[in-house]
Amino acid sequence: MKTLRLGRSSLISSRLAYGCWRLGGSEGQPPVTSSEPGKRAVHAAVEAGYTLFDLADIYCGGRSEEIFGEALLETPGLRARLLIATKCGIRLPDSPPGAPYRYDFSSDYIVSSVEGSLRRLGVETIDLLMLHRPDYLMNPHEVAGAFLQLRDAGKVREFGVSNFSPAQVELLQALCPLPLVVNQVEISLLQTVALENSTLDQCLARGMTPMAWSPLAGGLLGNRVHGLLPSQRIYQPAAVLKVLDALAHEHGTTRAILALAWLLKHPAEILPVVGSTNPADIQALAKAEDIRLSREEWYRLFAAARTTPLP
Repeated sequence: MKTLRLGRSSLISSRLAYGCWRLGGSEGQPPVTSSEPGKRAVHAAVEAGYTLFDLADIYCGGRSEEIFGEALLETPGLRARLLIATKCGIRLPDSPPGAPYRYDFSSDYIVSSVEGSLRRLGVETIDLLMLHRPDYLMNPHEVAGAFLQLRDAGKVREFGVSNFSPAQVELLQALCPLPLVVNQVEISLLQTVALENSTLDQCLARGMTPMAWSPLAGGLLGNRVHGLLPSQRIYQPAAVLKVLDALAHEHGTTRAILALAWLLKHPAEILPVVGSTNPADIQALAKAEDIRLSREEWYRLFAAARTTPLP
């Protein structure tokens, strides 16, 4: 698989990342007890050439990080071949008892979250730490202090954000001496806000890498739906699927692969995060980098994705 540099860091990633959210189970279900299906998915991704693995401390209550850690432990030398990305900053309800769902970028919480992730993963260093969702009480100086502490302790190599608006990125970067190398946001043919709200423009201007979570819109752009988030249940894929299927036939490929190729064409070098746990799908989607869409084909799909015609 081809590679790209994450932002202006020294981290070199595969052109697609593997998303580990579902290693520990499905959304809304108890974490899985058996690690075997999740480990098979990790190894399928490794064999297909994925080198960046995307996790978060809250995924399946930490179970996804544990399963990924087991896969590393059972395969000597694997850790050195991969980049581990994880996220922190979301606090689930009743932690502690009676507390609401909330965001927390306090220095102590960021540091303790990273230490928990390191234990579950069984590693000494996280390659990329992202703040999961914007904390409305964020003190940028406090965040910067936590980042510096973690970097100086050798616990985190690089830092980024997730689901941040361009203004929120500017605020944090203005007061943080360490570069933010990625902004992970939802981008797909059914969620094109990042093209309109300057997120991708900012990434190009700042040399940040945009990572696209749910690049297949929870499976709506693929062959099967994987537990849609509430925000995705309003998506209307029919018009997009009609054009996707026509172009997929012309290119001799699948709609899912073509949907990823649409993202890969953008000059900001969008890095899609593939989340299937089916080994065959994981390997097939790696072929997206081989598809070359013309400008006209890209705009045919974009026009189908819009609710109104281009002005």
